[in-house]
Amino acid sequence: MGEFDRPFLGSSSGLGKHELRFFRKLHRNVYVHRRSCASAILRAQAAWLWLGDNGVLAGLSAAALHGSKWVDSDRPAEAIRRANLRSVPGIRVRSDSLLPGEVVTIDGMRVTSAARTAFDLGRWLGHDDAIEMVDALCHARKLRVEAITAVAQAHPGARNIRQLRSVLSHVDAGAESPAETRTRLVLVRAGLPRPSTQVHVFDKLGRFVARCDLGWDRWRVAVEYDGEGHWSAEHRRTKDIRRYTQLNRLGWRIVRVNSELLREDPTEVVENVRVELRAAGADI
Repeated sequence: MGEFDRPFLGSSSGLGKHELRFFRKLHRNVYVHRRSCASAILRAQAAWLWLGDNGVLAGLSAAALHGSKWVDSDRPAEAIRRANLRSVPGIRVRSDSLLPGEVVTIDGMRVTSAARTAFDLGRWLGHDDAIEMVDALCHARKLRVEAITAVAQAHPGARNIRQLRSVLSHVDAGAESPAETRTRLVLVRAGLPRPSTQVHVFDKLGRFVARCDLGWDRWRVAVEYDGEGHWSAEHRRTKDIRRYTQLNRLGWRIVRVNSELLREDPTEVVENVRVELRAAGADI
């Protein structure tokens, strides 16, 4: 695909109208090679070309450009406008105000800063969706909640500040996937103690043994989320067997969770964890 492996302006491509017919049109005057794979970053790049000098990439588009994983490629690009622009199919344009220091440049594109992006995600998305996306952004950028709170304090009249505060109270940058975030929320909302994320386990000689998704060092109970890779790759299963054997020898109790259990019967997940915590001495 070469020079056309990312979105480009038809008017400055050197291609004629007949030649442009062989490319996919994303927005007015914005094209991409037909074989280019859709992604949140490609959508952001296309939106940037469409915006010109009239806006700043924000929200999910900014999160993707900051390195956040799990941004759905089917969701519209997002931007904060400078001029009187309206949303178009595939691009959602907002009119929020931006303060000095809240815009950075990534790959030649103006993008909201990581903290400002998290501030927007926490207000624009649904509550739990926002927690998942802010978790992912904080993990990607090692962003602290205090930095997001500072942005909120600079925008006291912004919409949905109350939701943002609730979102930030649940955020944990240790979550490495939306599934881990959802598991954590299910446990905490059921009244269990808030688990730590990415729990490192060492043997009696101080040698590293394993890192668990969620857990409580005090009671040596861990919760592991099994994604599809755990079942489709034999070497992963072998590695897990050895890993869990070592953890059991060190006195750790492991509760395993997968997407079906989390989706279809979260109460079973909670009860399994509760049983192990109580067996380990937790007063719950």
